[in-house]
Amino acid sequence: MQELILYHYPLSPFSEKIRAMLGYTGLAWHSVIVREMPPRPELATLAGGYRRIPVAQLGADVFCDTRSVAREIARLGNAPELVVEHQSEQIQAFVAEADQAVFLASLITAGGPGVLWKMIRQTSLVDTWQFLRDRAGIARLAKVKADSPWQAKQRLDNHHALMNDRLQQQPFLFGDTPCIADFSAYHSLWFLCDFAGKPVLRKWPAVAEWFGRMRAFGHGQPEPMTSDDALALAKAATPRPVDGCDEARCGDTVTVAPSDYGRNPVTGRLCHADGNTLVVAHDDPGIGTVHLHFPRHGFDLRAAVQ
Repeated sequence: MQELILYHYPLSPFSEKIRAMLGYTGLAWHSVIVREMPPRPELATLAGGYRRIPVAQLGADVFCDTRSVAREIARLGNAPELVVEHQSEQIQAFVAEADQAVFLASLITAGGPGVLWKMIRQTSLVDTWQFLRDRAGIARLAKVKADSPWQAKQRLDNHHALMNDRLQQQPFLFGDTPCIADFSAYHSLWFLCDFAGKPVLRKWPAVAEWFGRMRAFGHGQPEPMTSDDALALAKAATPRPVDGCDEARCGDTVTVAPSDYGRNPVTGRLCHADGNTLVVAHDDPGIGTVHLHFPRHGFDLRAAVQ
């Protein structure tokens, strides 16, 4: 069986969310480390310019956004609890807030000289400056409103209080076993605690114990892979068959882009659409045709400008 290839970088919170899922499911996987910001030539080839991290690959099928990657991990690891659309409305609402509003509040709260110094030590002064300039550009074009520092702190206090109340009654957020909600809550806390070194868990003992259980899943045993080898696998493979399309534009050339931030569009032929997913066939002269998989949630589908 082919093993999942993950394009990521160590400091990426959403990559940590996926790495934790891979540890939880015990799947073998390959690790391709990419730069913290474009240019990323390997993903320009593989994913048509999609800029957000992580991205996953299985042969000639490419999974963009953590919802799509989580769905594929769930399929490979027989873990339907990782597919947000399979969960209750309550869990879906929790995940939506955790992945956007709580995550952005965590970024605001984590900021400071300590984080900058850690980034410089793990990358370089030049890379850190370029990273900050890149993220400032994303923020200017984003369609989401960021909290003030005070609002961010209040949002996190409310969120962690809710988590603490739940976790006093059960080991995971919605029961005795983890689901997608736990992984969505985990990556922001990982960034705050493990990367930024913020002592937020002192106030919430049940959350601290849960965080230890989540961290214990680890990342499994990833095997390093070069981007050249990963692209060679895509070139040698054929995308898996898709069927069904609830869009009148199926077969047309379209663009798909995130609706909130990092809104760089990807162009290709729409070959599948249902209530949860979009699949676009993208051609590249270096590797041929790949299928790019996107979630419906949080993405805009438009006719390509001719």
